[in-house]
Amino acid sequence: MLHRGQESTEGTGGGELVVPMAWLYAEYIADELLRSGDLMPPTSFEFRAGRDALALTVFLADTEGELSGIQVVSQLENWLSLTAYDQPWQEWVCERMAALTAEAVATGEPAADLELAAAAWRWLEETELLAPDLNAVPGGGAGVGEDEGPKVWTPAWQLGLPLGHLAIHLF
Repeated sequence: MLHRGQESTEGTGGGELVVPMAWLYAEYIADELLRSGDLMPPTSFEFRAGRDALALTVFLADTEGELSGIQVVSQLENWLSLTAYDQPWQEWVCERMAALTAEAVATGEPAADLELAAAAWRWLEETELLAPDLNAVPGGGAGVGEDEGPKVWTPAWQLGLPLGHLAIHLF
Protein backbone atom coordinates (compact mmCIF):
# COMPACT_ATOMS: atom_id res chain seq x y z
CA MET A 1 0.00 0.00 0.00
CA LEU A 2 1.51 3.31 -1.03
CA HIS A 3 1.01 6.01 1.55
CA ARG A 4 1.26 9.64 0.60
CA GLY A 5 4.86 10.66 1.06
CA GLN A 6 6.06 7.16 0.20
CA GLU A 7 8.86 7.01 -2.34
CA SER A 8 9.69 4.45 -4.98
CA THR A 9 12.57 4.06 -7.41
CA GLU A 10 12.48 5.90 -10.69
CA GLY A 11 10.73 4.23 -13.57
CA THR A 12 7.20 3.47 -14.55
CA GLY A 13 7.51 -0.18 -15.40
CA GLY A 14 6.29 -3.04 -13.24
CA GLY A 15 8.55 -4.45 -10.59
CA GLU A 16 9.40 -1.09 -9.06
CA LEU A 17 11.09 -1.13 -5.70
CA VAL A 18 8.68 0.37 -3.21
CA VAL A 19 10.28 1.94 -0.16
CA PRO A 20 8.02 1.48 2.88
CA MET A 21 8.45 5.04 4.16
CA ALA A 22 5.31 5.10 6.33
CA TRP A 23 6.43 2.02 8.29
CA LEU A 24 10.05 3.16 8.52
CA TYR A 25 8.94 6.56 9.80
CA ALA A 26 6.63 4.96 12.38
CA GLU A 27 9.48 2.73 13.52
CA TYR A 28 11.81 5.73 13.75
CA ILE A 29 9.31 7.66 15.89
CA ALA A 30 8.84 4.66 18.19
CA ASP A 31 12.60 4.16 18.49
CA GLU A 32 13.18 7.82 19.37
CA LEU A 33 10.40 7.84 21.97
CA LEU A 34 11.79 4.72 23.65
CA ARG A 35 15.40 5.92 23.54
CA SER A 36 14.48 9.30 25.02
CA GLY A 37 12.71 7.52 27.90
CA ASP A 38 15.84 5.42 28.60
CA LEU A 39 13.63 2.61 29.92
CA MET A 40 15.44 -0.42 28.52
CA PRO A 41 18.72 -1.14 26.77
CA PRO A 42 18.15 -0.75 23.00
CA THR A 43 19.62 -4.21 22.44
CA SER A 44 17.04 -6.00 24.64
CA PHE A 45 14.04 -7.98 23.46
CA GLU A 46 11.87 -5.83 25.72
CA PHE A 47 13.02 -2.72 23.83
CA ARG A 48 12.19 -4.41 20.52
CA ALA A 49 8.74 -5.34 21.85
CA GLY A 50 8.14 -1.75 22.93
CA ARG A 51 9.40 -0.35 19.63
CA ASP A 52 7.29 -2.72 17.54
CA ALA A 53 4.14 -2.15 19.61
CA LEU A 54 4.61 1.60 19.46
CA ALA A 55 5.48 1.55 15.73
CA LEU A 56 2.31 -0.44 15.04
CA THR A 57 0.31 2.10 17.01
CA VAL A 58 1.86 5.03 15.14
CA PHE A 59 1.50 3.34 11.74
CA LEU A 60 -2.07 2.13 12.22
CA ALA A 61 -3.28 5.37 13.82
CA ASP A 62 -2.12 7.35 10.78
CA THR A 63 -5.39 6.97 8.88
CA GLU A 64 -4.54 9.72 6.38
CA GLY A 65 -1.09 8.40 5.52
CA GLU A 66 0.37 11.86 6.03
CA LEU A 67 2.22 11.73 9.34
CA SER A 68 4.90 14.38 9.23
CA GLY A 69 7.39 15.52 11.84
CA ILE A 70 5.23 18.42 12.88
CA GLN A 71 2.21 16.20 13.47
CA VAL A 72 4.02 13.86 15.86
CA VAL A 73 3.47 16.12 18.86
CA SER A 74 -0.22 16.51 18.02
CA GLN A 75 -0.62 12.72 17.88
CA LEU A 76 0.96 11.93 21.26
CA GLU A 77 -2.36 12.11 23.13
CA ASN A 78 -4.00 9.82 20.57
CA TRP A 79 -1.19 7.26 20.87
CA LEU A 80 -1.33 7.55 24.65
CA SER A 81 -5.05 6.74 24.66
CA LEU A 82 -4.61 3.83 22.21
CA THR A 83 -1.88 2.24 24.35
CA ALA A 84 -3.63 2.76 27.69
CA TYR A 85 -4.06 -0.27 29.95
CA ASP A 86 -7.86 -0.43 29.68
CA GLN A 87 -8.00 -0.26 25.88
CA PRO A 88 -8.51 -3.29 23.58
CA TRP A 89 -5.26 -2.61 21.70
CA GLN A 90 -4.86 -6.15 20.35
CA GLU A 91 -8.34 -6.11 18.80
CA TRP A 92 -7.77 -2.61 17.41
CA VAL A 93 -4.53 -3.76 15.73
CA CYS A 94 -6.27 -6.78 14.18
CA GLU A 95 -9.16 -4.63 12.88
CA ARG A 96 -6.85 -1.97 11.40
CA MET A 97 -4.57 -4.58 9.81
CA ALA A 98 -7.58 -6.31 8.25
CA ALA A 99 -8.93 -2.99 6.93
CA LEU A 100 -5.56 -1.97 5.46
CA THR A 101 -5.10 -5.42 3.91
CA ALA A 102 -8.55 -5.24 2.30
CA GLU A 103 -7.77 -1.76 1.00
CA ALA A 104 -4.45 -2.90 -0.47
CA VAL A 105 -6.10 -5.88 -2.17
CA ALA A 106 -8.93 -3.73 -3.53
CA THR A 107 -6.61 -1.07 -4.96
CA GLY A 108 -3.89 -3.46 -6.07
CA GLU A 109 -1.24 -1.09 -4.70
CA PRO A 110 2.06 -2.41 -3.35
CA ALA A 111 1.83 -3.22 0.35
CA ALA A 112 5.45 -2.95 1.50
CA ASP A 113 4.49 -0.93 4.60
CA LEU A 114 1.77 -3.35 5.49
CA GLU A 115 4.07 -6.35 5.05
CA LEU A 116 6.55 -4.91 7.55
CA ALA A 117 3.75 -4.04 9.96
CA ALA A 118 2.38 -7.59 9.64
CA ALA A 119 5.83 -9.05 10.33
CA ALA A 120 6.15 -6.91 13.45
CA TRP A 121 2.67 -7.97 14.59
CA ARG A 122 3.49 -11.66 14.03
CA TRP A 123 6.66 -11.28 16.10
CA LEU A 124 4.76 -9.53 18.90
CA GLU A 125 2.08 -12.24 18.98
CA GLU A 126 4.29 -15.31 18.56
CA THR A 127 7.25 -14.35 20.73
CA GLU A 128 7.03 -14.85 24.47
CA LEU A 129 9.32 -13.13 26.93
CA LEU A 130 9.97 -14.09 30.54
CA ALA A 131 8.58 -11.33 32.72
CA PRO A 132 7.67 -10.69 36.34
CA ASP A 133 4.29 -12.16 37.23
CA LEU A 134 2.31 -9.05 38.09
CA ASN A 135 -0.68 -11.21 39.08
CA ALA A 136 1.27 -13.17 41.68
CA VAL A 137 -0.07 -13.12 45.22
CA PRO A 138 1.78 -10.44 47.23
CA GLY A 139 3.99 -11.98 49.89
CA GLY A 140 3.70 -15.39 48.22
CA GLY A 141 7.37 -15.61 47.36
CA ALA A 142 10.50 -15.28 49.41
CA GLY A 143 12.29 -13.13 46.80
CA VAL A 144 12.48 -9.39 47.29
CA GLY A 145 14.65 -8.32 44.36
CA GLU A 146 13.55 -7.68 40.80
CA ASP A 147 15.03 -10.93 39.49
CA GLU A 148 13.91 -13.07 42.42
CA GLY A 149 10.11 -12.83 42.13
CA PRO A 150 7.79 -15.17 40.24
CA LYS A 151 8.08 -15.07 36.44
CA VAL A 152 5.73 -16.02 33.62
CA TRP A 153 6.06 -16.30 29.84
CA THR A 154 4.20 -13.36 28.33
CA PRO A 155 3.44 -12.47 24.68
CA ALA A 156 5.87 -9.75 23.60
CA TRP A 157 3.08 -7.29 22.82
CA GLN A 158 1.88 -7.46 26.44
CA LEU A 159 5.30 -6.24 27.59
CA GLY A 160 5.90 -3.85 24.72
CA LEU A 161 2.61 -2.01 24.93
CA PRO A 162 3.02 -0.67 28.48
CA LEU A 163 6.66 0.12 27.73
CA GLY A 164 5.58 2.17 24.70
CA HIS A 165 2.84 3.86 26.73
CA LEU A 166 5.34 4.85 29.41
CA ALA A 167 7.79 6.14 26.78
CA ILE A 168 5.07 8.43 25.40
CA HIS A 169 4.33 9.66 28.93
CA LEU A 170 7.99 10.42 29.57
CA PHE A 171 8.34 12.29 26.28
